[in-house]
Amino acid sequence: MAIQQTEESSVLDEFLKLEAAGGIILIVAALTALILANTPLSVYYDLLLSTPVAVQVGALEIAKPLLLWINDGLMAIFFFLIGLELKRELVEGELSKPENLLMPAIGAIGGILVPGLIYTWLNWGNDAAMQGWAIPTATDIAFALGILSLLGSRIPLSVKVFLTSLAIFDDVAAIIIIAIFYTENISTLALYFVVLCLPLLLFLNFRGTSSKFPFIFIGTLMWIAMLKSGIHATLTGVIVALFIPLRCAKGSDYSMLKSLEHDLHGTVAFFVLPLFAFANAGISLTNVGAEQLLHPVPMGIALGLFLGKQIGIFSLCWIAIRLGITKLPEGMTYGSLYGTAALCGIGFTMSLFIGSLAFEATGVNSLFDERLGIIIGSVVSGIVGYLVLRACYSKPIDSK
Repeated sequence: MAIQQTEESSVLDEFLKLEAAGGIILIVAALTALILANTPLSVYYDLLLSTPVAVQVGALEIAKPLLLWINDGLMAIFFFLIGLELKRELVEGELSKPENLLMPAIGAIGGILVPGLIYTWLNWGNDAAMQGWAIPTATDIAFALGILSLLGSRIPLSVKVFLTSLAIFDDVAAIIIIAIFYTENISTLALYFVVLCLPLLLFLNFRGTSSKFPFIFIGTLMWIAMLKSGIHATLTGVIVALFIPLRCAKGSDYSMLKSLEHDLHGTVAFFVLPLFAFANAGISLTNVGAEQLLHPVPMGIALGLFLGKQIGIFSLCWIAIRLGITKLPEGMTYGSLYGTAALCGIGFTMSLFIGSLAFEATGVNSLFDERLGIIIGSVVSGIVGYLVLRACYSKPIDSK
């Protein structure tokens, strides 16, 4: 039992260290994009992202600008990692323990409902703007843990576990929202091919296949078919991840799931997410004034992230605790719960991703820039969350 707990703790520690460091790189990438977009170098920045990239095999051709290869292709790897983490956590990690599961789940519900309601309230009646209702419901775990890491040893493990668990629930909700609300016209033929791949993945899973190649090969074919089907291709990553064996059939201690998770953490934290942030955070602030700041779309996103997350997460968790449904984790206080809820208002990566799905093909984003609301809401949430948690834990734990 002690050995298992030590193993789980080491996996969590490694995850937190990578995510925290990756969050700092993410901040640097986003700031670099903002600088480039607001200098004479913006021409080259836009030219780079609009560079056409095509892959063709016979009659099959995939031609997209570089920006969409990043958003549709590289982000599928990010979603694949989310799927791996979710499966491991549910089977043998922190989320397999009921006492660690309930409060983050309740908080996540509030953190999804209230931001969505705030955005809807400000944009009701505008059908085009209402496409962005889900943008402020997301939490960027890498960014949030990056801010949390600035407090060092002050923060108890229970706060980190709560934040990570809540963000995982947020990611699952985002995946469901994307699958239901952000799909184009469905191609039945391509979707049939996606469905045909599922029994093959199931067979590989039941067999306990120890080779990664069959999963990668089938996953690549599924990604292409999903791209052509009209359902967003990044969802392929989550689907394939759920079929990756946690244990292989040969009786060895080798875990393909943990091996892939370990191999991909660094790639996603230090390459995929920073590149995505660099490609999507380059908003020009040249002509930004009161009209742009007060537009219902960026205002709804900013208030949804900053106020909605705080109110939704804290209030539902407080109610659940008062009703005896759950209790505060050891080491947490109501103050640190509030600070963590504020930190969850950093929606950056997932909010940008959902925003690109909501507005990239409509043309309505020429009237506003949803990224403005994402950046404002995320920055203010990060500052408030940091200051509140710093006040709650004024001394390193080791010195107490």
